[in-house]
Amino acid sequence: GFLFTILGSGSGGNCAYLESASVRLLIDAGFSGRQIAERLKVIGRDASQIDAILLTHEHSDHIAGLKVLCQRHQIPLFCNRLTREAIASELPDFAGWKIFSTGQTFTLGDLVIDTFSLPHDACDPVGFVVQAGPQKVAFVTDLGYVTKLVLDRVKDATIMLLETNHDLHLLRNDTIRPWSVKQRILSRHGHLSNDAAAEALPSLISNNLERLYLAHLSRDCNEPALAHRTIQKKLDHLGARHIDVAVAEQNKPAATVHW
Repeated sequence: GFLFTILGSGSGGNCAYLESASVRLLIDAGFSGRQIAERLKVIGRDASQIDAILLTHEHSDHIAGLKVLCQRHQIPLFCNRLTREAIASELPDFAGWKIFSTGQTFTLGDLVIDTFSLPHDACDPVGFVVQAGPQKVAFVTDLGYVTKLVLDRVKDATIMLLETNHDLHLLRNDTIRPWSVKQRILSRHGHLSNDAAAEALPSLISNNLERLYLAHLSRDCNEPALAHRTIQKKLDHLGARHIDVAVAEQNKPAATVHW
């Protein structure tokens, strides 16, 4: 069988865990190695059992635990060439690089992994769709807007992590971030707002979609209830009652899904 959980998601760190009969993998490793090990223990797993890490891009909230995990456990790291160049200095003696080209599809044991480009201010950021038996798990976070390519790649997903990073009103009125940072977040290479994610739903969702996780929420410029309400309202309007919506949290793993 298969098992999936989001170990944590938000602007302070992102990491998800997917297990099949033959592979145990992490998608991103944005918490400390110790924190990831602790969260894996919560679901009865051990960091030393991880077979691979898939990396979306090089920002610190996606790579914080790489050094510890990759060097201590020699876990192979799958990323594209530009992402490797961006983090190579963090992993000076690491020999487990597995380089894919953005857009390539490859297999890991009984999983098929599809990669696609995302519009975000990193070197070469990617999204993933992982085919795990009957389910297709799509990772769509860290993007400034939803491109036609993204829609094409994720349209038949059964489980989706979709970015609802900020509420526009909360971000505009935020007193912590300078205007330059707000502009970056709001740009076409920044982050999806609750409203932008909702607007994309008619094209993003299908009859196949069973679970929608709202992910990568800003700690200061969003609230779980706000993100959930915005998305649920749109789904209700679309008559999409077959979709279970949950907000992924920063501080603890989401409920584990088995199939």
